[in-house]
Amino acid sequence: MGNALRYLYKNCCQPSTTESGQLGPHGVSTQTVGLSALARDLLHFEATSQVPDELSKHVVSSKKAQANWYKKLIPAWKEAKPPPRTPEDAARLIVHTLKNHQKADVEGLLAFYGLPHPQTLVETSTGVPSSLPDGVKYELHTLPVDVKAVADGDTVTVYVSTKDPRESSSVPREVQVAAVERAKARAVRDYVKADALHKKIIDQNYRVINVHDEEVLARKYRIRLRGIDAPESAMPHGQQAKEALANLLQGKCLQVLVYGDDRYGRCVGDIYCNGIFAQEMMLKKGLAWHYAAYDRRTELVNWEKEARAKRIGLWASRNPEEPWEWRKNKRNGHK
Repeated sequence: MGNALRYLYKNCCQPSTTESGQLGPHGVSTQTVGLSALARDLLHFEATSQVPDELSKHVVSSKKAQANWYKKLIPAWKEAKPPPRTPEDAARLIVHTLKNHQKADVEGLLAFYGLPHPQTLVETSTGVPSSLPDGVKYELHTLPVDVKAVADGDTVTVYVSTKDPRESSSVPREVQVAAVERAKARAVRDYVKADALHKKIIDQNYRVINVHDEEVLARKYRIRLRGIDAPESAMPHGQQAKEALANLLQGKCLQVLVYGDDRYGRCVGDIYCNGIFAQEMMLKKGLAWHYAAYDRRTELVNWEKEARAKRIGLWASRNPEEPWEWRKNKRNGHK
């Protein structure tokens, strides 16, 4: 765990100022107070057994009690798989680890690090269907997702290895040949030729991807999350929706249940990431609408209602504009 904490501190926690020149309570910018600051303080406690001096202003318990929290959080972090990567991950770890402690202390500790309040944390059901639901045409098991592949809150590009049984028999002959020749060109450092061959591969909707220091020939799929419609990037909450989906999917291998294609050639499907149903998370965070025109599942209706009732995400606004209406207005030339 020490290495993970040191990495976070090195890359996120070095003292810096915000545009206004003000620092957060840890001597770092207000944008970095959170996961990275917690990592720094856990690392510091591991070395010195000292808790942050300013913490007492946010909690009700003594320094001795505070030290006990950090003693519990360190092994909890060590045992977390994967370790916390987002403020919400860190908040969940604190809430779960200190669930038997005073509510005021837990909320104070979260507030000290600028982490989400317990009421705003989204709990999702876990697990994938034990059998393929009706209407599923095929199933994809992807390679780890690149964060840049998340286009917005409801669209992501994924890659599936051609060693997958479903893919292996359908790789075009020209792609197979180009991949072999590219490997030969790279072996003799003829990178110009290798790049030209890779372009041929990409033009056929494939790509050679480095996975754990191994080059893997993979097929490209664009996935449209079935049953939801997230704000477009230029809309309010558009970037927030994109970041939420990216935080969930980044670096993960996905299970995608594909139901068909849309008019843009994208696969319409359900995405599961480490057992979490992506559409459920987006709806419960209030970062997507249930797309009732195309999907009538009652659970999606209920998840949207839950977020509306909490007035979180886009539902903090009284009358947020639906993305389908926004797109319609754009097509008609309205501002």
